[in-house]
Amino acid sequence: MSENKKYNYPKQLSIFRFLLNAESIRKNPIPFHKRYFDQFGDSFSLKIGKTKHVILSRDNEVAEYILQKHHKNFQKSELQTKFISKYLGHGLLTVNGDFWLKQRRLIQPAFHKQKMNQLVQNMQQTIISELKDLPEEKEVASFPIMNQLAFNVVAKSLFHISIEEEMSRLKIIIHEVQNFLIKEIRLPYKAFWFKLSGQVKKHQKLALETDVIIGKIIEERKNSEEQHNDLLDMLLETRYEDTGEAMSTQQLIDEIKILFIAGHETTANALTFILHLLGNHPEIQQKVFDEIIQIESETDDVVEQLQKMNYINAVINESMRLYPPAWITDRENIDDDELLGYKIKGKTLIGVSFYELHRNPKYWDKPEEFNPERFLGEQKKESYKYFYPFGAGPRMCIGLGFAMYEMSLALSHIIKKYHVKSQHKEMQINPLITLKPVGATVIFSKR
Repeated sequence: MSENKKYNYPKQLSIFRFLLNAESIRKNPIPFHKRYFDQFGDSFSLKIGKTKHVILSRDNEVAEYILQKHHKNFQKSELQTKFISKYLGHGLLTVNGDFWLKQRRLIQPAFHKQKMNQLVQNMQQTIISELKDLPEEKEVASFPIMNQLAFNVVAKSLFHISIEEEMSRLKIIIHEVQNFLIKEIRLPYKAFWFKLSGQVKKHQKLALETDVIIGKIIEERKNSEEQHNDLLDMLLETRYEDTGEAMSTQQLIDEIKILFIAGHETTANALTFILHLLGNHPEIQQKVFDEIIQIESETDDVVEQLQKMNYINAVINESMRLYPPAWITDRENIDDDELLGYKIKGKTLIGVSFYELHRNPKYWDKPEEFNPERFLGEQKKESYKYFYPFGAGPRMCIGLGFAMYEMSLALSHIIKKYHVKSQHKEMQINPLITLKPVGATVIFSKR
């Protein structure tokens, strides 16, 4: 039986048309995704070479199927495991199968709510310190401020006390490596040139420098008698169920690298988008302020305050609906499967654009509108059916609780002290590994 008779796929985008737009797609694929979805429907396909098939979707049924209902037949693709692991090592983000499950079970307890509650005091102190000298009454770029804030919150939550020079170097390396990684993923036909010109080697060397910086911190901690009550202490205390052994230093390095990148960049992006949206919606900003004042009149306990921040959480969620920091994910099916009635071949690459799914009018009323009410009361349950800011299923982001605490604390601190005004109505975006804001500026005015 021929392959064409055995397998069938959603409407197909021609490879010629794809290659014609390849350079523009590399710079920003989102406008092209939207154009193709509008033309072909909520899922379309692409055939590369004689045997490789790709499906891109904004269909909730696809997201549920590959991430939750039938997740055992879908693993992270080579785009994530091969390319990213080259620079970030073999941690939760980049591994599959039994090893991933083993690592997830080992690390998960460090991110349980009770453990996160222990980090809140340190998190709050870092936020207050980082935001104490915000420039007032003048237009400022918001992303650098939020990026510095999020980086230091993660650094001090991981390591308690960060070494300024080494942490700054770590931030530079992460930025450089990510930019090159995007080129590798989106321009596969230039792979030979990247290798020949020494660019791959250069960026792998930078990744090794990261290992040295983190490895030094780990070894110093192992030799220390002090208790720091941070994530590194928690990770050092973990033991594998089957052997009773701790993680190796290299495995710790790999996991910490991923926590650093996933933990600071996504939050920095999200906070920048939130400030932009609140700065354009003063009536919603006022409701945030009112909730902060009300909560602070009820309790001084920071953890209790966080648990009462219903409207603030709705604002954060609605912002991440419009601008999901983890804007796309992909999987490959291990064996042949059936999806949306199509028989798909094993090793088909399936991408789900959360950015487009979150704006799909099939699921959202007035999808382009910023409306936190979607995540309150009766609407909340319905909205969560189509909401994937942290992924879904067994591989849902392990740092969800950490990120929500950090964003809630940062947002409440800013809005309590300042009126925020956006300088632009429209938000420019750059979809790299995460969805990055471009050119966002605000004015902070003292309340």
